[in-house]
Order: sequence, then C-alpha cells, then structure tokens
Amino acid sequence: MTKQYNRRSFLRTTSIAGAAVGLNAASYSRVVGANSRLRIASVGTGGKGWSDLNGVAASPDVQVVALCDIDSSAEHLGRAAEKYQSASRYADWRKLLDESRNVDGVLVSTPDFMHAPISLAAMHLGKHVFCQKPLAHSVHEVRQMQRAAAKYKLVTQMCNQIQSHTAYRTAVHWVHEGKIGKVKEVHSWQGGSPSWPRNIQRPSGSDPVPESVRWDLWQGVAEERPYKANLYHPFQWRGWQAYGTGQLGDFGCHIMDPVFKSLGLTSPTRLTAEAPPLLPETWTNRAMVEYEFPGTDLTAGSTLKLTWYDAVGARPPREKLAQVPDDYQLPGAGSVLVGEQGSLVIPHVAMPRLFPEDRFPAAEQETIDGVNHYTQWADACRGNGETTSHFDYAGPLTETVLLGTIGIRFPDQELHWDAKTLKVTNHPDAQKWITKKYRKGWEPAWV
Repeated sequence: MTKQYNRRSFLRTTSIAGAAVGLNAASYSRVVGANSRLRIASVGTGGKGWSDLNGVAASPDVQVVALCDIDSSAEHLGRAAEKYQSASRYADWRKLLDESRNVDGVLVSTPDFMHAPISLAAMHLGKHVFCQKPLAHSVHEVRQMQRAAAKYKLVTQMCNQIQSHTAYRTAVHWVHEGKIGKVKEVHSWQGGSPSWPRNIQRPSGSDPVPESVRWDLWQGVAEERPYKANLYHPFQWRGWQAYGTGQLGDFGCHIMDPVFKSLGLTSPTRLTAEAPPLLPETWTNRAMVEYEFPGTDLTAGSTLKLTWYDAVGARPPREKLAQVPDDYQLPGAGSVLVGEQGSLVIPHVAMPRLFPEDRFPAAEQETIDGVNHYTQWADACRGNGETTSHFDYAGPLTETVLLGTIGIRFPDQELHWDAKTLKVTNHPDAQKWITKKYRKGWEPAWV
C-alpha cells in the first residue's frame, strides 16, 4: 500500500485507527502522560489559524510538532515555521496525518468547507481535535463530527473562544441566577459590513497561481475551479457558498452561543427566513431567520422564538425589546434576551447590561472571570478538567446556524426540522442541502 493511497484513504474509509482509538479521555491522557507535554499539529497557520496556534501553544504543557498550510508565504506557513522551528512542515494535511504517530491533538483552522474532512480523519486516528467555528459546512457533517468524538472518546473544542470571555460567562451566570426571570424571546444580530464578496457572480477567466500557494490542495473536497487573485484565498472564501457559510455562519456560533449556554437550547424544530434570492454561488448581503426551539426550564413557554438579523446596520425592532430604553444605543452585534422580569443585552465582546437599570444597579451585579478557551482544551487533553464547547454542545449550535443558511435558500417558507432523523420533514428540496457533494477521491471518512 503506497503512502498516496494511505493519504486518500483518510477521506474515504472508516477503517483506519491509531493505537489510541477507543480509549476514553482520561485513559488517553495517561497514554499521552498527564505530566507530559501535549504534542499538537496545526492545519491552517495563517489568519485565525495563527492566533489559534499561538493560543494553544501558550500552555507550557504543549509542544508544537507539526505545521500544515497550503500557502508557504510569510503570512501563513512561513511565520509559523519561523516561530516553531522544530516542527515538521507540510502542505498536504493528508501527509501530515499519514506521518502523525507523534501527534496527540490537531488544530483545524481552515476555511469552513474543510473543517469536517480534516477533523474526521484526525479523529479516526484517535487525535483530539480543536476546530474553528462553524464546526462544519453541512448539517450532516456536524452530526458526523459529534458521532466521531463520541465513538473514539476524544477531547474536542470548537473555537467560539468568546464563550470563555468574562462578558459571555457573566451573561450566562445572570440568566442562571434568574435575574430576568424566565426568558420569553430572543433577538440576535450582526450589523457589520463583511469584507468578503456577497451577492456577485463568479468572474470568468483565471489568474496565475502564486508560487507559494498549492491551489489544488486548497480546493480540497470542493469541485475544482480556476484560481482568481483576491477572490477566494486567503479570506474572501467566506462569501462563496462552496467554501463558506456567509454572515450567519461567520458570526452565529459566537453571538448565539451565550443564548444556547444560558438557556440550554438544543436544535430548533422549525424556522423561516427572509432574504433576497440567492445568486448561484455567493451568499446574500442581508437575511433574517426566525427559529422556534423546544422550551427549557429557563424559558417562559413550551417553545422559544429566536430571531436572527444580519445586514449592514441591522438591529432588532425597538418595540420588541421590552424594557430596553429607546435612548440606549444597541451594540453593532449581540443579543437581547427578553425575560419576564427584565431584559438582558449581551453585546458581542463587551460586558452585558441588565434593564431596567433601576432594578439592576450595575455596581451590585456579580461578574464572572474569563478562562482560557485554548489552554482549556490542552489541559483537558491531558486529563485536567473539561472543555465547554465540546462537540456535543457545539453540534446543535452549529446545526442551528447551518439550518438557517438552508432557510435563506428558501425564503418565506417554513421548514420543519426533525433533529433525531436529520430530516426537513415538509420540504424535500430543502432536505437536499442537509448534505452535499464532494470531489471524487476526497470523500470524507464517515462514522
């Protein structure tokens, strides 16, 4: 069996397993050595991958042993290799995994469409996984990520790192303390202006591929297309349906996270989107998605409505925000939880606010310290503590986000979701988007 075959087999077979597969997290940490350094590999070292790598490597109990990026330039693999000079270097993540006997955990910081293929292959080999948000590119991939983590009993963490910030942790604490009472409805939004392309047609022609870029490897599981400068790599991929998940996919796993964490939400049961018609290949420049979730012991009814808004300057209507005063300037992104006894505003990366303020004097409110989202995973891999955005939690959150992107494809049509069977029960055309097609020879290794 050749190495080329081995690398491709990571994608299309579930029979490959390293020596640690099947061990629980505690016993695996003993294999690593609770007093030994965690050996990590980073796939994607530019952009967010650079901060993910440095975040995890900040732990004195971590050793960076392998680096992988399709771009060897200074902004990507170059600076990572300069900082972590003893680490092996790769362009092809399949080759890295083929030679990964000295790797305990893998960081996946690639474009959205490669999260699941790489993470699944790593988990099949018994590697702990730290994966960027959103967890995957399709709902089916999300469920596979959950199943793989459970089957192989691995330590996982999705990188919605603001979950560990004092602001989000404080907001969750206040809801759990019952400050605003049971929650009646939620509004979440992102009103910023993305820098990546939206609502455009794919241009014709091609450009020369930079010498530093392995364009064939960048395309991964997606259908092949010509390289165009400043259109896909390194960051503009977010606006393309084949690679990214638009504004909702970019921010939903951040902004809706404290809502899920505080209320104990799972998957929605139905949703309806409002959005302009999609062009064939890019995402829209505005959308609104109304979700209905099963209620929990922290919600006021048997169901909870959560409405998502995204567009430049998007905000929820003032009349829906109950006791939030009109003269309070809403943040550019965040959530409002409307409770029976008050309202909670959770800005995106800023301290939360309780209203009415005369009932909740700011100086009297307890705050919760932040923790390190990155080293939390590294510690848990070594048997110390647990992660808070493990795939069993991050799965339903990501599933909700990706169902919203399906709703955007079918505006003004209510979709009914059965999470148990993974089916849109009332809309066969929407059901087709639960999974997707893969380039021949690049099919992921399903569980």
